[in-house]
Amino acid sequence: MAELLILDFDGVDEADYAKVNSALGLDPETGAGDWPAGLITHVAGVSDAGHGYVVEVWESQQAQADFMSSRLGPAMGTGGVSAVPQVTWARVMGHHNPGL
Repeated sequence: MAELLILDFDGVDEADYAKVNSALGLDPETGAGDWPAGLITHVAGVSDAGHGYVVEVWESQQAQADFMSSRLGPAMGTGGVSAVPQVTWARVMGHHNPGL
């Protein structure tokens, strides 16, 4: 069963997101890059209240943990992002992309 991950970062903005993705070698606009094994879906956004959100679907929590320790954690450091997100995991009940 796939796992839904919601990360809520206080004080993380679009520039921070771009820096981390650059360090990872990912281009979320084109889809180019070396996306991590086990990642099914990635969506990110920023609110007017100064919160950055990442919502992802993973094959497993372990796949995300492996990515965090091997690549994402170091890329956040390189990008200057030290904010610790509020983390929420949930089991996926449905997953559709009707607009694509």
